[in-house]
Amino acid sequence: MFAPRHAALALLLWLLSACQVEGGIPDVPTEASALPALSQATAEASSAALAARSQTWTLGLTEQPDTLTPYQLTATDQRRAAPVSELLFPSPVLTHNYAYTTTGVLQSLPTLDNGGAEMRLADVFLDPSGQITTTTTQVITQVDQLVVTFRWNPELAWSDGRPLTAADSVFAYEYERANPPSAESAVKLAQVSTYTAIDDHTTQAVLQLDYIGPTYFLNYWTPLPRHLLEQASAEQWQEYLRAPIGYGPYMIEQREPGAIRMVQNPHYFGTPPANVRLDVLFGQDLNLLRANLSNGNLDLIYSDRPQTETIDTLDRDAQEGLLKVGHALWPGWEHIDYNLDVPMLQDIRLRRAIAYGTNRLAMTEQLMGAHVSPLDSWVLPFQPEAAPADQLSRYEYNPDQARALLDEMGYADLDGDGIRASPDGLTLTLQLLTTADSPLRAEVARRFSADMRAIGIAIETTEASSTDLFAPEGPLYQRQFELALYSWKAEPNANGLSLWNCNAVPSLENNFQGENFAGWCFRDADMAIRRGATTLDLNERKAQYLRQQQIWTQELPGLPLFQRLSTVALAPGVIGPEADTFAPITWNVAAWRRE
Repeated sequence: MFAPRHAALALLLWLLSACQVEGGIPDVPTEASALPALSQATAEASSAALAARSQTWTLGLTEQPDTLTPYQLTATDQRRAAPVSELLFPSPVLTHNYAYTTTGVLQSLPTLDNGGAEMRLADVFLDPSGQITTTTTQVITQVDQLVVTFRWNPELAWSDGRPLTAADSVFAYEYERANPPSAESAVKLAQVSTYTAIDDHTTQAVLQLDYIGPTYFLNYWTPLPRHLLEQASAEQWQEYLRAPIGYGPYMIEQREPGAIRMVQNPHYFGTPPANVRLDVLFGQDLNLLRANLSNGNLDLIYSDRPQTETIDTLDRDAQEGLLKVGHALWPGWEHIDYNLDVPMLQDIRLRRAIAYGTNRLAMTEQLMGAHVSPLDSWVLPFQPEAAPADQLSRYEYNPDQARALLDEMGYADLDGDGIRASPDGLTLTLQLLTTADSPLRAEVARRFSADMRAIGIAIETTEASSTDLFAPEGPLYQRQFELALYSWKAEPNANGLSLWNCNAVPSLENNFQGENFAGWCFRDADMAIRRGATTLDLNERKAQYLRQQQIWTQELPGLPLFQRLSTVALAPGVIGPEADTFAPITWNVAAWRRE
């Protein structure tokens, strides 16, 4: 027989799965007498579980992660896992409200101002041309090198009771360095010369000589339990990744398909949450989760992929006082890359014709609603490096201008089928590559294709899984595509070195590293982004990023579309959770309350 709490969770999972099969949204019962026909024992257990509901937070999420540690292969995986992984591994430095803050895992945010970071002089060798070299020469000089010291809270402990030490953070660094990292991890690894433990509660990062950037305080590694994993087999690692032991306010009691049951961590260093237990239920149908929220079976629902009609429905619920609803732009931004190795796309007139011919405003409004606006640049509006719109080249919807550019290039509809061709009869057809299993991108691709057909360009769409798309041997890193529709994840500060730096064009020469999939290399823009990304002077940084964006929007190696939207809805009486662009919804779980 189920334990009372397990019976209630099993019942809710049964209701969710049954409704998904039938395709309807039920009146989900909240009293034992209203339940479907169950045995007397099960009904009694369910009643007892419902009575204990006040001690359990129950969350409904639309994105189910495969693994639950802070180390994920892609930014999408990171975002998907964050609501649960934050409960297990609270962020040492939390990105919240477009700024960085500590959570108590670190004693303070290390900065140059508070002495947590410092510039040190380092001896280097110079070659005959005056450039720094690793080869021993007769010419030695000194340059600035940034050293960052991280002081970990000495009260940290793993949920199995073992103390957490600096060695656990160094172990995570060594593990990342030894295993194929994500693109984001690779960038951070490349910035660090050494990362070592100074004592049991202190680590130190010595950064590379050529790296001085505004987010130097992020060059730490979230700890992993060395005592459990140092000698772990591959099978034990996989088991750990799915149900890890952490140091956060909750620990995993049981994981099953569609649900994760958690209980308070008795060794948690911080303020314990109000509720002893927390259940996470996963369901792709946000409308179904909304029905269960309305009926009292859930405390909170959250989605990074709400559909416009569901957003509108939730907004009406909020206006009528039925639910509390919040939205936040999330840092993923959709865009289309042009592969500049494709001869026809090397003509800037075609790139601009595509931009003028894409009705990005209608696309954004119809897919994201009134909460989102189209983008003008790859630097997002909330980032301090964002350029004023009137100082950039902008491409508002103008299909007549698009047609004029195509006419100028000599593309004409030769046979009356609506699709243009070059004077030698080459049909103006482009291949669009995007991710599979994304209804949003499928709809973006459909609308883009229709817009292009209206100006005489044929688009043929191909889908691939995210794993295949972003694999080192996949079409993006190998640059085997013409147009690519996907998203990038931004941070509070623009960086862009891995996106638009000339050295970031994946190639055989650099072992296919970097994310400049467009293959765009423009000397002045490259110089500007190098200077902008490696200065601590905010005014200089803004000036350099303005210059880079001006060139970028003139040359247009990619077409920015829009940011995605995240949505949270709370049951009446639940206070504390709030949608944020960067922070996972669970970041402040200790502050959640029921009125």
